Amino acid sequence: MNDPGMDGPVGRAADDVEDNTPEKELDTSAGGEQDFLGPSRWWFASTACPLIAGTFGPMASAFSICALVEKWRVYIPEGQTEASGQAVEDPHWLIAINSVSLACALIANMALLLNMARRVSFAIAQPVTIVGWLVASALLIALVSVASSPVFRIEPASEHALTQAYYYAIMAAGLYFAVAILMIITVVGAYREHYPKMFRLTMAQRTLMLQTITFMVYLLVGALVFAKVEGWAYLDAVYWASFTLLTVGIGDYAPTTHLGRSLLFPFAIGGIVTVGLVVGSIRSLALDRGKHKLKARMTEKKREAVLSTVNLEKRTIRVGIFNSIEFAQKGLTEAQRREQEFLIMRRVQHDAQRMRQWTSLIVSTLAALTLALVGAVVFWQSEKPQGWSYFQAFYFSYVSLLTIGYGDISPTSNSGKAFFVFWSLLAVPTLTILISNMGDTVVKVFRDLVIWIGAFTVLPGERGTKEALNDTMSRVKQYMHPKKSYHGIFGQSGHERDTAHRIEEVSKRRLAACFEKEELMAADDAGSEGEDTERDVHFYNYVLVSEIRNVMKDVNASPPKRYSYGEWAHFLKLLGQDEHNPEHHRTPPIVEDKNVRPGQNEQSRLDFGKAGYRNVGSEALAWSWLGIRSPLLGNQSEAEWVLERLTATLEFHLKSLQAGRQLTGTKHPPIRRSDLTKH
Repeated sequence: MNDPGMDGPVGRAADDVEDNTPEKELDTSAGGEQDFLGPSRWWFASTACPLIAGTFGPMASAFSICALVEKWRVYIPEGQTEASGQAVEDPHWLIAINSVSLACALIANMALLLNMARRVSFAIAQPVTIVGWLVASALLIALVSVASSPVFRIEPASEHALTQAYYYAIMAAGLYFAVAILMIITVVGAYREHYPKMFRLTMAQRTLMLQTITFMVYLLVGALVFAKVEGWAYLDAVYWASFTLLTVGIGDYAPTTHLGRSLLFPFAIGGIVTVGLVVGSIRSLALDRGKHKLKARMTEKKREAVLSTVNLEKRTIRVGIFNSIEFAQKGLTEAQRREQEFLIMRRVQHDAQRMRQWTSLIVSTLAALTLALVGAVVFWQSEKPQGWSYFQAFYFSYVSLLTIGYGDISPTSNSGKAFFVFWSLLAVPTLTILISNMGDTVVKVFRDLVIWIGAFTVLPGERGTKEALNDTMSRVKQYMHPKKSYHGIFGQSGHERDTAHRIEEVSKRRLAACFEKEELMAADDAGSEGEDTERDVHFYNYVLVSEIRNVMKDVNASPPKRYSYGEWAHFLKLLGQDEHNPEHHRTPPIVEDKNVRPGQNEQSRLDFGKAGYRNVGSEALAWSWLGIRSPLLGNQSEAEWVLERLTATLEFHLKSLQAGRQLTGTKHPPIRRSDLTKH
């Protein structure tokens, strides 16, 4: 269960495939970037439910196969245990019903996969899937109920026991019922028009499902081979294959023949690679992709919460439980007012990011603890004949969950072995997510602590110990006494020039960085034979191309690039929006109706993060840095947002020039040659 570090290649491969599929355009048009604006329960119904069902449905079918291939009862000779019992033949009706249950489940799985591949319509596939799983569950529940009764059990009970196959049937029945309920939730949401009657799963999500199916097939086939080679019972071989491929290594079963040990080399390598693909997909999906949506949703919730605390009488806005900020309403320029909106939004982003990290850590920690504690209860009860205490069961759960696998104690009962297979498969995603969440929080804290201690001991750095101490004290003071005043969040225009001066300096610096001396001369030469306006147009084109080239370097930056207010003002000016001009600005709060259905107030959702224009060249929209149209909201990184708008602006401008038109509604381009030289 160790993370082999395959999340990067898996994520990039999924991106490459996804970018070259027609579904990419479909997902975008469906408003994928605005998904988190709707109630989270409907995101869960439209995306998480089919993903979980598509992953655990095949696992349930694998358990059904395990329930079918071996007898359900054993006779225990005197002095032996149920693990070495002699199989008792099952009645024909049990085998027949078990086979029908498996067939229904396989049909349901196939219908779901064909629907996700858009080979079968939603209206046809979903009833088949739901009914198939419910029938499979009902048949297995009936069989398990009968097998637990005196009708099926053989007396004396002390000399007979139920096998692992019986317990696999219990787990399969529970999984079938659970995934059927999840799909019912998905269908209800679709028919109530909360989302389209189609699956909005990405290529990465479908890949995770296929990799899970591949792993289960690999495990079952490998167990069959080693059962024949080593002379093990098939379900004992499944138990061995599980703790081998998941690198737990309990050690109560091990190959002893030369052929078995030889086959172990390719089997273990192939299994670890398969597990690595699954773990990599989970990281890419649940963490690298899922955390962006979770962060965006938490940012939006935090933004709404902050705006709801505005007190115009006291002129305060609350950005935290114990942190209220004062603001002024007069004597400020438009740029200053906008800058303070920007700073508040940055604070909202910071708090939302921190909340997401620690919330994710708490949830994943509770999930791992629940898995260990509940697993310990089951192992404790199943291994009572061995004399296990609860502490011993928890000890076994802990060393297995962390893949330590001492092997000093191990389950020997049929129920314990069967449950271990299911429990260990749940541990893969749980532990993967927990470790990654710890990397964002606990590990980062320890890393910073080690660096801080090193600054006073063996790693003083270039600035020396005194500077490190001063920096630490400054951070402590800032934390204990945060800034209490952000003037101009809701204010009017005035005459102060500090913000305007900073914006001008940033713009000049970026313009100067766009050109080498030869490029600047080429830009001037390109328009030298025309009027000043033509020269400025050519200069503007050069600036757009150069900034696109610069921003492309920021797109893949880690951590994601965050631009200063001055840089944002420069980019917005390139897009035709001047932070000094209040014409297309508005003041918060902005309240939007998030509970929209398709066709109802849909445009308010599509305006999310548009910051001025729905499309380049369209009618301008008034917006605020703290409003829903702020470019700081959404799933896109800041560099991606800027790159997309700059590219669209350049394309629109070049088409306008080709058609012989100047920039719409302007006499001169937003950036002119004189901007580079004026003081």
